[in-house]
Amino acid sequence: MSRLILATVLALAASSPALAQETTTPAPAQPAVAQGAPAQPATQAAPAADPAAAQPAQAAPAAPQAQAIAIPPARASDVATPEAIVTALYEVISGDKGQARDWNRFRSLMHPSGRLIASGRNPAGQTVSRVSTPEDYIRRSEPFMLAEGFHERELARRTERFGTMAHVWSTYEARHALTDEKPLVRGINSIQLFNDGSRWWVLSVYWLPESESLPLPPEYLP
Repeated sequence: MSRLILATVLALAASSPALAQETTTPAPAQPAVAQGAPAQPATQAAPAADPAAAQPAQAAPAAPQAQAIAIPPARASDVATPEAIVTALYEVISGDKGQARDWNRFRSLMHPSGRLIASGRNPAGQTVSRVSTPEDYIRRSEPFMLAEGFHERELARRTERFGTMAHVWSTYEARHALTDEKPLVRGINSIQLFNDGSRWWVLSVYWLPESESLPLPPEYLP
């Protein structure tokens, strides 16, 4: 999941220092009535009533509802265990330059309310984060993956589980091609999983890349 840090989150923050906070511009004040303006004659006839004003207000048309994305059926082997679904997640986003990803397989892993959260520092040195839906992630990541290639693999994993919930602390590294001598980035994926009684789902993936000032600790490496 690391490329969104480099290509999307940091670019977003650089172009929007306010980190997408909406600001409201106050409406300009109405000009005051000029002092000394002549008063209207008291006998002046009132303007004729606007016939349209007497009509009942028409309700504004309802905004169109966003179309829900249907979740494709998952492979049983992908969602049988926490280990299996994390492995499938790494597999489905990885591939060589020009290799199309199986985005329906990706969608099948994600819970309907699932989110992907990138974090890191922007060029101004600010710590930023960006929350994406699976469709956001596909739209932003696919052009880069096709143009340059992207392989992400797991280096180490810690899993904590209680009942239907599981948390996977997964150390990763990413390369453009498997033959690259050095990874382009390493970091941690914090992955939350949910079991609905029949299968596992990815609820969220929150990731942070290492940097010169924040190297990966030895205990999170193989």
